[in-house]
Amino acid sequence: MKPEISFNDFTKVDIRIGTIIAVNDFPKAHKPAYQLTIDFGDLGIKKSSAQITQLYTKEELLNKQILAIVNFKKKQIANFFSECLVLGVANAQNQIVLLEAADKSSSIKNGEQIN
Repeated sequence: MKPEISFNDFTKVDIRIGTIIAVNDFPKAHKPAYQLTIDFGDLGIKKSSAQITQLYTKEELLNKQILAIVNFKKKQIANFFSECLVLGVANAQNQIVLLEAADKSSSIKNGEQIN
């Protein structure tokens, strides 16, 4: 377990819903990854590198609503700047499973904040 933090520390993390609108291969990444373009509504479009190639095809990812941290500083990965961190959890095979909105019947507005 990681060190205990205060609720105030947690409130500094800005987690939002976004829709993946483009997926590209990322051959320059050290580990297999995609370059994602994500629409966060009023927050705009952000890009992210995600090591999720084992469980997801590019076609499966398009239009998927995911959760991401949007207030990290940009991180350079090879020749690409990742502007947000897409959230996922490792399964038993150490493959990343994306966290996404559970309500598939109606999409949640892009940019909505997780409370």
